[in-house]
Amino acid sequence: MEKLNEFLVQCRMTRMVSNQMLLKIISIFIDNPNFEMDSLKMLKLKLGPEKYNEFLLLLRRPVKKDIQVINYLEDSYPNQLREIYNPPAMMFYKGNKNLLLDNCLAIVGARQATEYSYRCISGLVPKVIDRYTVVSGLAQGVDAWSHQVTLNNYGKTIAVIGSSLDKYYPKQNRQLQDDIATHGLLLSEYPPGSEINRWHFPQRNRIIAGLSQKVVVTEAKIRSGALITAELALDSNREVISIPGPIDSSLSAGCNKLIQQGATPLINFNDI
Repeated sequence: MEKLNEFLVQCRMTRMVSNQMLLKIISIFIDNPNFEMDSLKMLKLKLGPEKYNEFLLLLRRPVKKDIQVINYLEDSYPNQLREIYNPPAMMFYKGNKNLLLDNCLAIVGARQATEYSYRCISGLVPKVIDRYTVVSGLAQGVDAWSHQVTLNNYGKTIAVIGSSLDKYYPKQNRQLQDDIATHGLLLSEYPPGSEINRWHFPQRNRIIAGLSQKVVVTEAKIRSGALITAELALDSNREVISIPGPIDSSLSAGCNKLIQQGATPLINFNDI
């Protein structure tokens, strides 16, 4: 297992091997535990000769010492995350990886949230932290406030970020990111040194949904990352809980639509 983990890390550090390819390598290892990790023929077929040579040069790039790795086959990899479409073959983390095995509740919503979201989160979090670890994405607005209120109340929280762990994004959350790494769990599927790309953020939403038994949406527009997370949660048979809001608010339009489509409305903080 250690040899497999090292090989997966090396592959991911090159940023030239997709998550799907890593899952394929893992499936080969499951079928043949004696598979020789140094055999790269199947990768060469995917990369081409020039890319293959570049891959070999990058293969020895080390991971930063304060960043740890967990792969799909480890016991500490949560079973519910294995159930989602395209589960991360490996994840980089800082903090307490044992939180991955907790019952988790995701709280997601708008970056430009109103005071209504902040009041709801402040009322909800103290009611659930004795039963759930709070999961969110460390974005501005609802995500950051969910993490902060959880820490303020001595709860446990997991931040699944869309950047690599050696970067602070958004920069305003630098202290919060450090606090979560110290007192909770900071998680990313992107290797250190990765550039920040817009598509990373909707991609990470599948992990937020996959880690959680329930997903709470506080405020969300019809087309938003929070609604993507809710849809991914529904696809994975998770319970989606939506906070109803004013019918004339665009930030509540997504939440009200979820309720219309069958999501559980949150009308009392004790409902969860």
